[in-house]
Amino acid sequence: MTVDTARLREAIQVVYSEVAGDPKKGYHFHTGPTYAVDCLGYPAADLRELPDSVTGPFAGVGAPLSLGAPRLGEIVLDIGAGSGLDTFLAAKAVGASGRVIAVDMTPAMLARGRENIALTGLTQVEYREGFAETLPAADESVDLVISNGVINLSPDKAAVFREAHRVLKPGGRLTLSCTKTSPQRPGTTSPSGRPELAALSWKESTSPRSRRLGSSTWKSPGAGARSPGLPVNARPTSSTPRA
Repeated sequence: MTVDTARLREAIQVVYSEVAGDPKKGYHFHTGPTYAVDCLGYPAADLRELPDSVTGPFAGVGAPLSLGAPRLGEIVLDIGAGSGLDTFLAAKAVGASGRVIAVDMTPAMLARGRENIALTGLTQVEYREGFAETLPAADESVDLVISNGVINLSPDKAAVFREAHRVLKPGGRLTLSCTKTSPQRPGTTSPSGRPELAALSWKESTSPRSRRLGSSTWKSPGAGARSPGLPVNARPTSSTPRA
């Protein structure tokens, strides 16, 4: 089936414009700092240092920086940065000598992110309008590419990975969290009767001898969750070295 990319992007922009303006409205996905801490394993102390306008619209599916924080002075690119929870945590890690490029295609999120630069004073962050499939960054210019719950929305995922590879410096790293659908095995059913979901956190270096894959587990949302029956991923529990 052919995907109408323009219509898909427009639909995504509509939803995330609403998230930027009203993150507590209730969506088919979870949002906010409590979700990030309780379900994804973000350190509460780190999130308390960021304003609500950064943490409130957060709608990620994992904690990509848990697989390895950026280093002082590095250049980081965040694909689909949104309001910037991972972006601003990365900015704190790279310090004033580093830089974080936050890429997003939704005007409302770009506006929110730029407001958050002023609120936090983290001027090493730069928001750029663009698509995951055509990143607005030069070849071999970035030390670390991160993404959280975005690549699953792309109609051309191979192009996203090609672009990540293009912008990474030799020896650069890619760390992402994303969702996938796992078809049911014959004779088995999920509690909801629907295909099970899994959240993956993946770290890869352009050095072929440095690759890690960490897979998070899922748990049912607690009382008061906005989407009953929709699994929510817990903190990544393992990271297995691979040759």
